[in-house]
Amino acid sequence: MGTQIGELLEKQEIKLDFLNGRRIGIDSYNILYQFLSIIRGADGTPLMDSKGRITSHLTGLLYRTVNLLEAGAFPVFIFDGKPSKLKAETTKARNEIRTSAEKKFKEAKEKGEKEQARKFAMQSSKLTPEMVEQAKTLLGHMGLPIIQAPSEGEAQIAQMVDKGDLFGCVSQDFDSLLFGAKKLLRNIAVSGKRKAPGKNYYYTVSPEMIELQKSLDALEIDRKKLVWIGILVGTDFNQKFPKIGPKTALRLVKSNDSFEGIIEETGHAPDFDFKEIEQIFLKPPFAQDYKIEFGSPDREAIFSMLCDEHNFSKERVESALNKLEKKADFSSKQSRLSNWG
Repeated sequence: MGTQIGELLEKQEIKLDFLNGRRIGIDSYNILYQFLSIIRGADGTPLMDSKGRITSHLTGLLYRTVNLLEAGAFPVFIFDGKPSKLKAETTKARNEIRTSAEKKFKEAKEKGEKEQARKFAMQSSKLTPEMVEQAKTLLGHMGLPIIQAPSEGEAQIAQMVDKGDLFGCVSQDFDSLLFGAKKLLRNIAVSGKRKAPGKNYYYTVSPEMIELQKSLDALEIDRKKLVWIGILVGTDFNQKFPKIGPKTALRLVKSNDSFEGIIEETGHAPDFDFKEIEQIFLKPPFAQDYKIEFGSPDREAIFSMLCDEHNFSKERVESALNKLEKKADFSSKQSRLSNWG
């Protein structure tokens, strides 16, 4: 879910080919949740193999990653490590929401209420450790780099962007900006037509880029105060301040030079240590000894995993692999990857 600060930020619509020749950091857990949420049947049922095992995440990884490669992007997949203890309450609350949504999904499906069933199905998506390992295995077979973060994947990406090893962070959440990512790339793997929930019309989701410094300049604040806004409206590590939305939060941080001043002005004493959350975003742990290495796809292993094990269409996988192999001459292309801006 992340922090809800999107309405305050400067957004720029882009095309996928804007990423041509650029290495981009994929917030893997975030994108896998997106695949599990949207790659479903009309009634909300996720894609499954003949044994009833969910395959929506694998479908998204193969076909949508190939789309990125065809656009000339070089995706690097970063996986979350051990979460902060402060995230436990958020995780617990999300699991309760998913459990409730799963029950409502089954009820709506039994009644034949497809719209309701799909809505609740999307809310019930669960990413299991087994799915994460399957994703890593498939990416390895595809020859794409995988980096394990010690904690938050977005924090790892932010550091890699800062070092110039990546162009930007691909995620739907705005947290990467709080972690200091210079560029946030949204709707990259989930763009296209979407049906409005509960309504009979479709809308287009387009790729967009948010540049951290441009947004900070427009808001006339620094990153620390952006973190304060996140804390006020709620993050994965704390509950929001009551009755405070993004615009009120912006006013509060601009009129106060300390978070203690904000607490005094709002009259709300939070039950968490705001300084601890500040440090999570401003000084997060990250791996420094990573390697970004692209390899050649293992056609036989991909066919075995997807077609033999999970009943994927051989024709569709064959088509995707042909496209993947055309883009797999990474060693010669990497020599041209000098434009990170």
